[in-house]
Amino acid sequence: MSPSYLSPGVYVEEVDRGSKPIEAVGTAVAAFIGYTEKAVEEKNGESVSLIGKPTLVTNWSQYIQKFGGFVSGAYLPDSVYGYFNNGGSIAYIVSIKTMGESADPELASPAKTSVRTADDKANLLEFTAKAGGPSGNGLKVDVKPEGGEDGKGRSFTVVITQNGQVAETYEGLTTGSGEKNVETVLKTQSKLVTVKVTGKGEIVPAAGSFAMAGGEIKTKAISLGDYQGSSAARTGLGGLEPIEDVTMVIVPDLYSSYEAGEIDMKGVQAVQQAIIDYCEHIRYAFALLDSPPNLMPQEVKEWRNQVNYDTTRAALYYPWIEIADLTGGNGRTRMVPPSGHMAGIYARTDATRGVHKAPGNEIVRGALGLGVMVTKGEHDLLNPIGVNVIRSFPGRGIRIWGARTLSSDPSWRYINVRRLFNMVEESIERGTQWVVFEPNDQFLWMRVKRDVSSFLKTVWLSGALFGQTTEAAYFVKCDEETNPPELRDLGQMVVEIGMCPVKPAEFVIFRIGQWAGPGA
Repeated sequence: MSPSYLSPGVYVEEVDRGSKPIEAVGTAVAAFIGYTEKAVEEKNGESVSLIGKPTLVTNWSQYIQKFGGFVSGAYLPDSVYGYFNNGGSIAYIVSIKTMGESADPELASPAKTSVRTADDKANLLEFTAKAGGPSGNGLKVDVKPEGGEDGKGRSFTVVITQNGQVAETYEGLTTGSGEKNVETVLKTQSKLVTVKVTGKGEIVPAAGSFAMAGGEIKTKAISLGDYQGSSAARTGLGGLEPIEDVTMVIVPDLYSSYEAGEIDMKGVQAVQQAIIDYCEHIRYAFALLDSPPNLMPQEVKEWRNQVNYDTTRAALYYPWIEIADLTGGNGRTRMVPPSGHMAGIYARTDATRGVHKAPGNEIVRGALGLGVMVTKGEHDLLNPIGVNVIRSFPGRGIRIWGARTLSSDPSWRYINVRRLFNMVEESIERGTQWVVFEPNDQFLWMRVKRDVSSFLKTVWLSGALFGQTTEAAYFVKCDEETNPPELRDLGQMVVEIGMCPVKPAEFVIFRIGQWAGPGA
C-alpha cells in the first residue's frame, strides 16, 4: 500500500530491496566442565563464587586470574592449557568443584588466628583470611603496639605477610571507634584478611607474630547432577544452553571423579551420554569424549562396544597423552585425557584451513608421549568403530590419526562433514531471521533463494563443497512446488537445500605394477 501524499512536495522513501548477506558463524568455541584450583571473581571489592557458572576466558592469563593454575586431582587446567597451546582462543569454563581455595563458605573454611590482649587476660582480635581454603594458611599477622614494648599505647601496627613476603602494612590502628578502627580499616583496604574485635573498649593487643591456619576445602562428592546442572540456575551443562556460541563440549575431569571413587564406570557412561544428549538437543554443539585411562587397544574396543554410543555429534579419542607435570611435579610428567588438546587442534584447523578440513594428521602440541603406542594392526580394530587413535610416528611427531564421529550412518562418518553442516545450518538460521512474518509470496522466495545461494557460493569457494561448478556443489529450491497453498495456509515457508561436502582422503591407495615400456 502506497503512503498518502496530501500536499505538493518532494518525498524521500527508503525501500528495502537489497540482499541480506548471511555471515558464517564461529566454529571454535569450547566449553570445559570439571575441577579447578579456585572459582572466584572480584567484583566491587568482594569475592564472588563462580562455581557451576559458565565463565568466558580468552587466554591462559584470564583463566589463572579466575580459576587458578595447575592443581593435583584435576585435569581441566591441563586441558585448557593444551587447548590454548594448540590454537584455541575462546573458551567457557564451568567449575563444578574447587581443589584449592573457594569463595563458597559451604565448600571451604578460611584460615584464622587470634591475638590476645597485652595483659594476656582474654582474646582481643580474631583475623580471618578473605579467601577460603588452604591458600590462607600461608598468611602471618605481625602486631606491633606503638606505645613501646610495655604495650601501654592505645594504637598499634598490623603487618600482613604472605609466604614470607610483606604484603600489607597498616599503622595507627585502634580497637575503639573512629576511622582508624582496625575492623573498619582492614574490611575496606585489605585484600587478604578481615578482623573482628572481641574485646571491649580501647584495649591494646599483645605484640607478636601470629600464623594463620585451619584453611581447608571440604570434600564434595560429585554426581551426574553436578555435570548436568540446571538451565534455570544456569549451572553445568544446563548453563551452556543460553550461550549460543559454544560449538565444542569437553569434560576432562569425568575421570577425576572416577579415579576419586565418586562415580563408577556406569557413571562415566551416564555423564558421557548426557553430554551427547545435550549436543543432540542443542544441535550445533559437538562433544569430544575421552576413553578410560590405562586401557590397552583390545580393552578399548570392548569398552566401546559396551557403551555402544551412536551419534553424529561426538568423537572419541584414545589413548591418553603424556605432558609435563606443571602441578609441581619437579620435572616429572603426567598422563591426561586428550580431549582439551584435540579441541585446540579443531580450532587451529578451522582457522588455518576451514571447518571443512578434517582435524586429522595434525601434530599435538605439548604432547611428550602416549599412554599406549598403538600399532597399525591394533589401529585396524579401532578405526572402524569410531575410535580416533593418537599415534607417534618416527620423525613426524605425535599426531591425531583419526577423524571419525561415533555414528553408524556412513553419510555422517566424518567429523568435518558434521561440523560443516553445523556451521551452515546455524549460519542460515541466524542470517534469515528477518524472513519471519514477511509476506509469503514469490518475491520473498526469490530473495531467500538469492541470499542462501550467495552464502553457499562462498562456502563452495572456500573448498568445502565438492564440484567444479556451483550447480554440481549445491542447490537451493524455494518456489511454488516447495510452498503449495496448504503449507502457506499453515504459515510455513519451505526452502530445500542440498550440499555435496568434501570428504577426507582417509585411505590413500597407490596401485603400482610392472610396465614393459612404450615399445612393448
